[in-house]
Amino acid sequence: MQVDAMSRGNGLAEIAADAREREAAGFNGLWSVETAHDPFLALLPVAEHTESIAMGTAIAVAFARNPMSTAYVANDLQLYSKGRFLLGLGSQVKPHIERRFNMPWSHPAPRMREYVQALRAIWDAWNTGERLNFRGDFYSHTLMTPFFDPGPNPYGPPKVYIAAVGDHMTRTAGEVCDGIQPHAFTTDRYLRERTIPLLKEGLATSGRTLEDFSIAFSAFVVTGDTEEQMAAAAAGVRQQIAFYGSTPSYRGVLELHGWEEAGVELNKLSRGTDDDRWVKMADLIDDEMLATFAVVAEPDRLGSALLTRFGDFVDRFQFYAPYAHADELFAPAIEVLRAA
Repeated sequence: MQVDAMSRGNGLAEIAADAREREAAGFNGLWSVETAHDPFLALLPVAEHTESIAMGTAIAVAFARNPMSTAYVANDLQLYSKGRFLLGLGSQVKPHIERRFNMPWSHPAPRMREYVQALRAIWDAWNTGERLNFRGDFYSHTLMTPFFDPGPNPYGPPKVYIAAVGDHMTRTAGEVCDGIQPHAFTTDRYLRERTIPLLKEGLATSGRTLEDFSIAFSAFVVTGDTEEQMAAAAAGVRQQIAFYGSTPSYRGVLELHGWEEAGVELNKLSRGTDDDRWVKMADLIDDEMLATFAVVAEPDRLGSALLTRFGDFVDRFQFYAPYAHADELFAPAIEVLRAA
């Protein structure tokens, strides 16, 4: 199993130092996010200052860009990193696409399917010399003159992942992508009973199986060397689970486990005005919910516990630990996971 990490630091020099440290610590991949900074620019120093670690976006907002602009930057990063780039895309939600990016929003799963198909058509034109002639319902790309053609990439096109929560987007990942990035607010039961069957449906349309596909999952973990550290870790994870659980679009995970009432209450509290509402929300995450959404184990048992829960279907793993910690805390688990 490949073990990845999320990029830390804001400045390019900080990112470069972090990338070197993560590679030395044994991580296989480093992912950037699109929040307050550009996710692609953040990977340039990673490519320059590392030798083998993979790098990807988790995620870049697809609908904030057109397929052509994304195809160029992804191709450049694939070339600059010598084939180590992974393109992770996400749809975001309607208010952000329309009001923050001032871009069109409609039918997110069909639009994402066509977006990825457009990317592949553009890359294929560059790599094979075939005429670009992609015509879809949402995107059309029919012009590529030699002046704007970067030519074949010796490392080929990057692998494409998409983030998916709902049924339609999950099926789309199986239809047109190389991998999926499930949301951290999920459980192994949800992945087995809902996500994987939908992926198999999508994969069947392209004549593939799960063996041809990658599942890159960031799972909540609660760990620490002392009781105090374990308690602090549990508190941080409870708060993050409560935050995600308050979002109606993630309600399906709670419903599968019979916790729909908790989702309603979390949403109600999140819309309140009480200063302590986030504390109250975290208090709703009892020990059973915590142990279902997170792997709770001491550092020397964490790796085996993660393998038991996810080892038969996750091939890229990332620790989701929303609390103060050092990478050394995960060293025993990294060794176990990488050996699997």
